[in-house]
Amino acid sequence: MNRRLIIEQIAELATRQGKMLATAESCTGGGIAKALTEVPGSSAWFTCGLITYSNQAKQQLLGVSATSLTEQGAVSEAVVCEMVKGACLQGAADLAVAVSGVAGPDGGTPEKPVGCVWLAWGDASQQWAQRMQYQGDRRTIREQTINTALQGLLDALQKTA
Repeated sequence: MNRRLIIEQIAELATRQGKMLATAESCTGGGIAKALTEVPGSSAWFTCGLITYSNQAKQQLLGVSATSLTEQGAVSEAVVCEMVKGACLQGAADLAVAVSGVAGPDGGTPEKPVGCVWLAWGDASQQWAQRMQYQGDRRTIREQTINTALQGLLDALQKTA
């Protein structure tokens, strides 16, 4: 589906449900928030986007635990779920999406190669996550991540409609 149509559906459902959305982004560098705020009137349903590229920022701005970062790594289910929780709490949001991944071209490991991205959606009390393995260059990996994040937001809103 067209990205613009997905965002328009997100806007319509969030407005109808009276929900505020937030983002917590690492590898996409604010791309999800940028895409969401392309829609006029997004301030009615979008509260904030937090770009937490460093582990220190994840801890300070989102409350991600040092233990999760040390034991699981920044690109992990535990971390993105904690990022969602932090984004909801810090942004007074009802629903958030979080992403952390290896966009490349460097930084990959055998366990987490370039293109490995963890995404999570949810609220302050419940989160669900998905690991994706994208192919392509840095720009392509980031764009695919943004698309998956947006589709997940739409899916979450449709489940509560």
